[in-house]
Amino acid sequence: MKYTYLPEQPVWGNDEGACDKVYQKGDLILYGGTGVCRVVDIVAKKTGRTEPERLYYLLEPLYQKGTITTPVDNDKVFTRPVISKDEAIELIDRIPSIQTEVYYNQNLQQLENHYRSEMEDHDCLSLLRLTMSTYRKKQERESKKLKFGAVDRRYMERAENLLYGELAVALGIARDSVRDFIAQRLQSASASEAV
Repeated sequence: MKYTYLPEQPVWGNDEGACDKVYQKGDLILYGGTGVCRVVDIVAKKTGRTEPERLYYLLEPLYQKGTITTPVDNDKVFTRPVISKDEAIELIDRIPSIQTEVYYNQNLQQLENHYRSEMEDHDCLSLLRLTMSTYRKKQERESKKLKFGAVDRRYMERAENLLYGELAVALGIARDSVRDFIAQRLQSASASEAV
């Protein structure tokens, strides 16, 4: 995934130059907690009579309905290109060696803050770790015939949806097929190691 600089067009950003990238029409990007979006268009428009003209992305989420209009220089919502197929395969192949720890906290606000901070990295490895740790917590709770908490479930599902959405795009498969793809890849790797 590439992005280019458009020196002939004004691009507003902060002093650190955090907003000097412009994605191209058709690019697939990760947009904050929304997940994978397609850049449908880049338009210049004014928001008010006295405001200068600004560039805006028109984004179409792949796994939600609607359209998002956001300034190109938006530094409040994280954006980045979707990972490549090679990066997705490399991440999946690392799963057996990824160590996770289950996070326990009776204080629901602290539990939520912990999960929220884990998701702020916006990278697939962090989402994978969160998915794995909450899934392990779910298994532990269910084996003791205890209820899996609503906060745990919400963040497990959110992390899994973001992760599977990005992996699906990178691998060129349906999001519903990601879990099976991972299982088959890990099973094949395990079988070849046994030989």
